[in-house]
Amino acid sequence: MIVTLQEVAEWVGGEMHGDGTLPIAGARPLQEAEPGDITFLEHERHLSAWEKCRASAAIVPLSIPVNGRPVIRVVDPLAAFVTVVQRLRSDSTPPPPQIHPTAWIDPSVILGPEASVGPYVVIEAGSVLGARCTLHAGVVIGRNCRLGDDVTLYPHAVLYDRTIVGNRVIIHAHAVIGADGFGYRTQEGRHHKVPQLGWVEIEDDVEIGAGSTIDRGTFAATRIGQGTKIDNLVMIGHNCRIGRHNLLCSQVGIAGSCTTGDYVVMAGQVGVADHLTIGDHVIIGAKSGVPRDVPSGSQVLGSPAMPRQETARIVASLEKLPELRKDVARIKKALGWED
Repeated sequence: MIVTLQEVAEWVGGEMHGDGTLPIAGARPLQEAEPGDITFLEHERHLSAWEKCRASAAIVPLSIPVNGRPVIRVVDPLAAFVTVVQRLRSDSTPPPPQIHPTAWIDPSVILGPEASVGPYVVIEAGSVLGARCTLHAGVVIGRNCRLGDDVTLYPHAVLYDRTIVGNRVIIHAHAVIGADGFGYRTQEGRHHKVPQLGWVEIEDDVEIGAGSTIDRGTFAATRIGQGTKIDNLVMIGHNCRIGRHNLLCSQVGIAGSCTTGDYVVMAGQVGVADHLTIGDHVIIGAKSGVPRDVPSGSQVLGSPAMPRQETARIVASLEKLPELRKDVARIKKALGWED
């Protein structure tokens, strides 16, 4: 697909500078763009990369000065570039809604209008799906689940019985929602399973990454708050209450019965012990181990997690340990205290 720079500017409502008849055939990032491509800059610090870039044109912030090269100035270059990529890729248009003949759908299931159900999908008795839900190949939805409008489940995602999913939720491949929580009682030398009788509730606009797991509550719900984004390979234990607009990065593990506030950020491989409360707007650095509650507004790092500045001082001190050992050895020698 080849369009003109003027057409691209109209797609994104941008302010065009340069030859409007310039042909644009592709859209690629700065480091990969070639003649015929349009690229984008998010910040002025990318200007040097733009000067070296071979792209025919760029989408840039309003603050970027026009330097003679063709540009389209917009308020949000990343969002505009996403629009351009989607428009240029003809294969980005989803296929029309259909129910694949290999799907198994219990007769009691209610499918909303314009549902799309892929090959070998299973939807069990009593489940209700809203409008425009898309279920890719191999998805399994258990009994008495409820899905809102515009939900997308990617291949082999699994929803156990009674899972509740809000509107515009995206669940990626091989995620498992509603499996049993890890609950056991030790009696007479054996581990006895505590029945997990609850469910999972996912609020609107949540995205859950590939291979992530969210366990059902023991007696009530495990809840994921509105707008929260969960990366790949994240594990959330039973009875957790995850707040709104959290960002949980890859390989985060949250043990059972934890509560997080709103706008919490957990970087990669954070581990949170059970029954803890993490306040609003907390940021937890990568690979941190959290053994105690974290008050709102805190930034913590390390294992065990401590205030970020305190951890930074400790790390700086550790870097000086080899020289400190040499100093101690010299002092002991001078004092005649050698072993």
